[in-house]
Amino acid sequence: MKASNSSTPPSIRTLAALRASGWKSRTVKEELRGNFQQALAQAVASGQGGASSLFPGIVGYDDTVLPDLATAIIAGHDLLFLGEKGQGKSRLMRTLPNFLDAWLPYIDLPGCPVHEDPERPITCAGRELVASTPPESVPIAWWHRSDRYAERLAPGTKFADLIGEIDPAKLAAGTSMGAEEALHFGLVPRMHRAIFAMNELPDLDELVQVGLFNVLEERDVQIRGYPVSFDLDVLLVFSANPSTYNRSGKVIPQLKDRIGSTIVTHYPRERDIGIAITRQEAALDLGGDHPVLVPPFMERVIEEIAVTARRSQFVDQSSGVSARFSVSNWRTMVASARRRGIQLGERPAVPRISDLAHLHASALGKLELDLMGTHQMGERQVIDAILAEAVGTVFQEYVDQHGLGAIAEAFSKGVRIEVGELVPSAQYAERLRALPEAWDKAFEVNASGDPAVRASCAEFVLAGLWADDKVSRVVKHGRTSYEVK
Repeated sequence: MKASNSSTPPSIRTLAALRASGWKSRTVKEELRGNFQQALAQAVASGQGGASSLFPGIVGYDDTVLPDLATAIIAGHDLLFLGEKGQGKSRLMRTLPNFLDAWLPYIDLPGCPVHEDPERPITCAGRELVASTPPESVPIAWWHRSDRYAERLAPGTKFADLIGEIDPAKLAAGTSMGAEEALHFGLVPRMHRAIFAMNELPDLDELVQVGLFNVLEERDVQIRGYPVSFDLDVLLVFSANPSTYNRSGKVIPQLKDRIGSTIVTHYPRERDIGIAITRQEAALDLGGDHPVLVPPFMERVIEEIAVTARRSQFVDQSSGVSARFSVSNWRTMVASARRRGIQLGERPAVPRISDLAHLHASALGKLELDLMGTHQMGERQVIDAILAEAVGTVFQEYVDQHGLGAIAEAFSKGVRIEVGELVPSAQYAERLRALPEAWDKAFEVNASGDPAVRASCAEFVLAGLWADDKVSRVVKHGRTSYEVK
């Protein structure tokens, strides 16, 4: 019998009724494998595709990470997700309970620290109850899959937290130290018949790693030398950053060797995939009372900033540049445009390059500088350099280089253009009257009659000229001046 998929647990309440229903005991890995294979077969039969359809919200891993993960689940392996920060490792780990039975029966034994398998109890109390009590009197309760997943961050985690400890209160009450009842179980044994995930494995104390090695190797737990072996049924899942996981001495070799599959994650390999992830994670409503219209070139600039940072010589690449970097920048850009829309009464508000001046607030702290390099740049300067390169890259994709020389020459004759985040869109046409070539170039970016869109396009052209080193730029108090170099 398969457990019900409803939000209400099955009505079975005794071991006799459970056996009569046809329920069969499975290990957590067998359960995960069986349900995943069934879901995969159903997805293929319904034309939804392969493994990618089974992991909603995971974007950009269809041909790389997800096939490896599917294979590892079917293989019945403990897992390690290896990748830089912000690559969705935790999100992938948290999808695994979706492939567990909706409800799992266990012996309803008061005070028992684990959810005992009705057919294979591991504690003395559980085994004694099943052996000495008629099946009609063995009580059964149900455990929902949402509760069968526990996650812990490695830094600061102690042996007692994960594995367990002798309970001094029980000793004081007269329980013998050699009795099973004297033990206080940690998270791992309490997740018997479930999934336990450990984030940032290399930061876990070596003593605790040894304890996990014992769980992986023997599937048991021993506490303070107490000679008892619990036949634990648990799927162990880990995450780690390559720079620390591969560093000698950070993870004991025996633990590495016992992890069944290493699933290597990565940053988006195409900008459009990165944009899709950023939109999804930002989860912003661009409508409402104060709507925002984001031009495609502004989306690309935001994502190209992250792409540029991930290859920048000024950024410590071993630390990575998280997807949260792009998400925070996207939200800041939209918020700045929305603030302008409210203050100036523009509907919809359209983000401009000048809105990106606020990215310092959302980007600071999310980049680790390469302190081993020869540069003497601070974090704000690095962000400015990355922003300039990103704008230049997207600008070259949008604007025909023919005619840019004429615009630069016009600047050399004393033309000075001032724009800014709080300059009304309707004023841009007047401000660029002295530079009609730049105004015309804005049509190449987006041929729109909306003044707010045109203002955004015009700023993009001016910023592109600056990024291309054809004009200079001065930013001060929310105003940006473009003039001759």
